[in-house]
Amino acid sequence: MCELLGISSAVLLQPKDILRTFYSRSDCNPNGWGLAIFTDNAVNLEKEPVMANDSGYLKYRLRSIKNVRNMFAHIRKATRGNISYENCHPFVMHDCEDRAWTLMHNGTMFNCPSLDPYFQVQEGMTDSERILCYIVDRMNAARVILGRGLTDEERFQLLDEIVCEISLNNKLNLMIYDGELFYIHTNYKDSLYVRQEMNTALFATVPLDNRLWLPVTFTTLLAYKDGRHIMTGTNHGHEYIDNPEDMQFMYLDYLES
Repeated sequence: MCELLGISSAVLLQPKDILRTFYSRSDCNPNGWGLAIFTDNAVNLEKEPVMANDSGYLKYRLRSIKNVRNMFAHIRKATRGNISYENCHPFVMHDCEDRAWTLMHNGTMFNCPSLDPYFQVQEGMTDSERILCYIVDRMNAARVILGRGLTDEERFQLLDEIVCEISLNNKLNLMIYDGELFYIHTNYKDSLYVRQEMNTALFATVPLDNRLWLPVTFTTLLAYKDGRHIMTGTNHGHEYIDNPEDMQFMYLDYLES
């Protein structure tokens, strides 16, 4: 299972130590690494389809990272999609207003017909990228209907609707950033934690230090801004519980493709 790390903060941080700890866990997640650092709507995205512990570039890059407020990091254990740059997280897409949407996913979409149309348009092969394609299409459609850009609240409400839809019978741990709001969701127990400080929220698949980490609110989309929790979505109750039949379905899907 992939691992995620996210930061939302009102103050500039020096994340080198927490990133080194996070990427040191790549022995169990060897199929790629990714890093996205955000400045307003700009995304500095870097990723490689190699194990983070084996990446000479990443070791060099971590020495130079400083002054971060919003950031994503990912280490990949492939379930769908081969080992390639296109299948490494995070994924970035721009909507019709040129808003950059960045997504990373820990989990598997076992059965979600809403994502099927994006097989033909995505750059890679992952179900995670298809989630982002669907989100951006829905945001664009709402923009056309309204005849204007969506407010923070409207984007959150629409994303809440999407998460409620696609989380049913699927493992959906998500971190999403839209240039203003940091969204987080989990429906798989004990797989996403938050360390909340006065001006900063850190999120990770497992606690990364000895400070207080608490489980992220379950089966409910949350939005953060500048390290503060500002919106809470619907408690949809779609907990994902491991099911051997789901994994069998996924492998049969590979054999048929």
